[in-house]
Amino acid sequence: MKTLLKKEFRLCLHPTALIFLAFAGFVFIPSYPYEVMFFFSGLSVFFICLTARENCDAAFTCVLPVKKGDVARARIFMCVILQVALLALAACATAVKQLYFPLHLQINQAGIMANTAFLGGGALLLGCFDLIFFPLYWGAPEKVGIPFLIASISEFVIITVFLVCRHAVPFVRDVLNTPDPNAMGIKSVVLGAGLIFYALAVCVSARLSVKRFCKIDL
Repeated sequence: MKTLLKKEFRLCLHPTALIFLAFAGFVFIPSYPYEVMFFFSGLSVFFICLTARENCDAAFTCVLPVKKGDVARARIFMCVILQVALLALAACATAVKQLYFPLHLQINQAGIMANTAFLGGGALLLGCFDLIFFPLYWGAPEKVGIPFLIASISEFVIITVFLVCRHAVPFVRDVLNTPDPNAMGIKSVVLGAGLIFYALAVCVSARLSVKRFCKIDL
């Protein structure tokens, strides 16, 4: 698995995957829906899988002395590493904004402000993308667009729900959408729940992906 993971980073990593990590800086844009940065994480996964398809990577890797299921696992784990890196960078950017920006610059009229609860929502978005995209993709690796379209639509539906709740639901507007350390107890619960969901989504996604990939004939 370690060797396959190295192969993924050396042969399949698309430049946009590294460029989009810088989008964690979206939190410094005034009145912007910060959750969009997690869509770009999914877009980088799409470019990675698209490039791999054009280079016939799945067929090439499967002729190597490796388990077929590990081919899918390595790609998923590489994408998970990139997603965790984005979350970590978003957490750092959020901490900087919370510590050094005045309150009136932290308020986000377009969505939830950059705080601990926002990071939990980001983990939820990433988990939903993985849960939808990877099982569909590994069931037919030559079809990248449809899984990405379905997963992206799902992400934007969730983002829309977040935005509506930020303005219409008092609990979100008055408790979750506040600067840290206000209501840190409930915000920490939201973050923890998001991270747990993400971890479970990755595990389920990997298991379903391996099962579907092992059934197809390349």
